[in-house]
Amino acid sequence: MKRLDLTSSIRSASAMDRKTSLDGIGLFAIVSFAVLIAFNQVVVKTTLVGIQPVFSAALRSLIGLMALGVWMWFRGISPRMSRAQIKGGILVGVLFGIEFLCLFVALDLTTISRASVIFYTMPVWLGLAAHFVLPGEQLSGLRLIGFILAVCGVAWAFLDRSSGQASLLGDVLALIGALCWAGITLAVRLTAISTARAEVQLMCQLAISALIFFALAPFFGPLIREFTWVHGAGILFQSLVTVFFGFLLFFALMKIYPASDLAAFAFLSPVLSVLMGWAILGEHIGPEIIGALVLVCLGLVLISRRPKV
Repeated sequence: MKRLDLTSSIRSASAMDRKTSLDGIGLFAIVSFAVLIAFNQVVVKTTLVGIQPVFSAALRSLIGLMALGVWMWFRGISPRMSRAQIKGGILVGVLFGIEFLCLFVALDLTTISRASVIFYTMPVWLGLAAHFVLPGEQLSGLRLIGFILAVCGVAWAFLDRSSGQASLLGDVLALIGALCWAGITLAVRLTAISTARAEVQLMCQLAISALIFFALAPFFGPLIREFTWVHGAGILFQSLVTVFFGFLLFFALMKIYPASDLAAFAFLSPVLSVLMGWAILGEHIGPEIIGALVLVCLGLVLISRRPKV
């Protein structure tokens, strides 16, 4: 019940009192979200011991979709969409499916540290794409320097073959996932799906990705590995806490606070993911991956800057 009250309060605030900068509540919420997303990488990695990665992603999308459906019914939110919104919804749903297909397989092949350093460069590729397709989003000055630093960090991560469970395929899949994530953000900006409610946008992503995952899962080996209750709990955590509550919270924050202020904290997720992979799973972190992480984080900080007007 507390979650319903919290989200309801956030939605009411977004309609009446949009903020021009982060306040204490907003700062706490975005940092908490970054911690949740980073910890979710550990949960995913742990869950893959017992459940095949694509089937794991399928279960996550299906359970998250069911929870979202109950929420929308309880709140009286209609899932109806216009024809233009449906086209945009299909696009973001397919991109979402490819993104997490790549990420889950990448986490099965490589360490959280390596996958996170590469995957969380999404704002870098979004900034590059926006430079060409969105007015007023040009890369120049410090933002251009940030782009160069982040790309150098990604290249360093790719070249490093000594940091634990190194997999070139895993690195490439993590990068494709980051590109698809950037594509989703652009698609939401450039198509009619942007006029749909956040819950409807998430519904499209979960429904279409579930279809993709269930169709492809049989081609990735046995669906169940060494399954225990821990892996079942991991799926429920990903579905209910991360996908359902976490994503809706982030959508609500986007309605209240400036996107550039929220993006400024993008560097937290790769840093926290690397630290949690080391602290919880005992992953080896070599100096190369630390150097790549530093370059990527510096790049993210500079990329998120906007010129003052």
